[in-house]
Amino acid sequence: MSTEQIEKSKILDANQIAQKVRRIAFEIFENNFKEKTIILAGIDGQGYEFAKLLGAQMSEISKVNPVIIKVTLDKVSPQQSEVSIDCEENDLHKKVIILVDDVLNTGRTLAYGMKPFLNSEVKKIEVAVLVNRSHTTFPILPTYTGHAFTTTLNDHVEVVLGKKGAVYLL
Repeated sequence: MSTEQIEKSKILDANQIAQKVRRIAFEIFENNFKEKTIILAGIDGQGYEFAKLLGAQMSEISKVNPVIIKVTLDKVSPQQSEVSIDCEENDLHKKVIILVDDVLNTGRTLAYGMKPFLNSEVKKIEVAVLVNRSHTTFPILPTYTGHAFTTTLNDHVEVVLGKKGAVYLL
C-alpha cells in the first residue's frame, strides 16, 4: 500500500502547531525564568526542527538565550548505536536541558536520548514533545506537551513542520 493510499486524518494544522509551539515556549520560560541560558536538545529529525521553532519563540518572548543542539541516535536500535550531541560536554555544566522530540510514543527514543546528558553535571533535564501518544513503556513523562491523545499501537502519527505544517494520524 503506497502512502497515497493510506488515509490521513489531520489532527493539527500549521496555525495550531504554531500556537502550541508558542505556548510551550512560554511554559519553558515560566519554569526557568531565572536561567540565562537554556539548552534545547532536539532529537535528530523533526525533534531538532521542533527545538529550532521553540528556540525562535523563546528568543521572541524572553531574554533567555536558547541554545539549540542536535541529539543523534539510531531510532530503530538506539541501544546498539552511539548517542551523540553536537556540542562539548562542558557546555552543559549546570545548565537546564530540555530534551525535545516531535512525538512521544513508547519513550524509548527519549530515554536513550538522555544518555549524553547523564555524563555531565546538568542542573535539570525536562522533556518537551509536540504530540504525546500515551503509550510509554519507558519511564518518560513530558514536562511540556503540545497535544496529547491516545491512539492504538497500530496507529502512526506523522509530524510535518514548516509553512505547510500539520500533524496527521495514519
